[in-house]
Amino acid sequence: MGDQGAYIRHIELLGFEKRFFPSQHYVYMFLVKWHDLTEKVVYRKFTEIYEFHKALKEMFPIESGDINVENRIIPHLPAPKWFDSQRSTQNRQNTLSEYFSALINLPRKISRCEHILSFFKVRPDDLNPPTAGQIKKPETYLMPKDSKKIAEDITGPIILQTYRAIADYEKSSSTEMGVKAGDTVDVVEKSETGWWFCQQKNKRGWVPAAYMEPMDGPDESEEQEPNYAGELHVVRRGYMAAQEDEISLKEGETIEVIHKLLDGWWVVRKDEATGYYPSMYLQKAGEEKTPENNNQLRNKVAPPRRSTIRNIKSIHNQNRKQISQETYRRNSVKYMQSRKKLRGNNLLNKGSAILEKDEREEKAPKAQPAIPPRPSKDLILTRCSESTKSKIK
Repeated sequence: MGDQGAYIRHIELLGFEKRFFPSQHYVYMFLVKWHDLTEKVVYRKFTEIYEFHKALKEMFPIESGDINVENRIIPHLPAPKWFDSQRSTQNRQNTLSEYFSALINLPRKISRCEHILSFFKVRPDDLNPPTAGQIKKPETYLMPKDSKKIAEDITGPIILQTYRAIADYEKSSSTEMGVKAGDTVDVVEKSETGWWFCQQKNKRGWVPAAYMEPMDGPDESEEQEPNYAGELHVVRRGYMAAQEDEISLKEGETIEVIHKLLDGWWVVRKDEATGYYPSMYLQKAGEEKTPENNNQLRNKVAPPRRSTIRNIKSIHNQNRKQISQETYRRNSVKYMQSRKKLRGNNLLNKGSAILEKDEREEKAPKAQPAIPPRPSKDLILTRCSESTKSKIK
């Protein structure tokens, strides 16, 4: 058994990298979430994953089904091919994701054994992958969010976007990464919470999106347009507005999200009031709470807004475009009024259609009920008893 206090809560396969030093090869990227809420990214070749799997089976022969196949609980893992191509590396992702998901949910004597813990501990190569100055930069292929997406749909490497820090940011937890103004980082994941998972040389961690700016312009090309129809969400955590353009809400309230912004501060509507609210404190209506979301809510705070950042040093002459809350409110009121008017017209049209139908039915001649034909004497006799038949005759 491993350290009684240490265990892995979750293992997520992020994708894989195609590396060119010392020769071309592939490594899988795993985000490992530990018991103390730290999150580490580690890189492992499939050959060493398979060797790890074989050693695990030898340690637990009963649970691996070596003695009796019916007792097997350790998941299967196919052997590596003689030549590991990019296609086989892609096709294997779902298998690996399911394998480690099942592995981490096995009984504690297996899921928390030293063999598993040591395999996912951060190595020097994880922090500082071996490179050579003139060798081509590794290509990163992120695993699709939709696990059903087939490998043939992935046409090429997902080039990580490079962003620039507009101000100094000091990390406040072990899962975050500090940056200095002017630093360039590669963004691995853009979370809707406004926390982005970034990497810079041998550093990796979460950084507030508000501190990042695109290299080619001040505006985000991925930013969505406002949706004044709104999307119903439930407040998971209350928040008291700290600035005039924010909105105060209590836990359990139902609101409408009208603009999702990448910095994690969404514009929401409550009745006719609008304002910014932390997206990580919201949950889409109808969705169930998950332990992962609860841990995220308990252990992270809302990211800072750009308006609170001091000493901003941007490389762009123009400021980022921003819609005022007055514009949001005005357009929102217009939309709700038009929606109300449309509903009124629909009800009026429906009522008119019902009246017209009633009038047509009143004017139409009413059909007389059909009189059933009188049964013949022979038919009556066939259905009567013998005594009754003699009376009829």
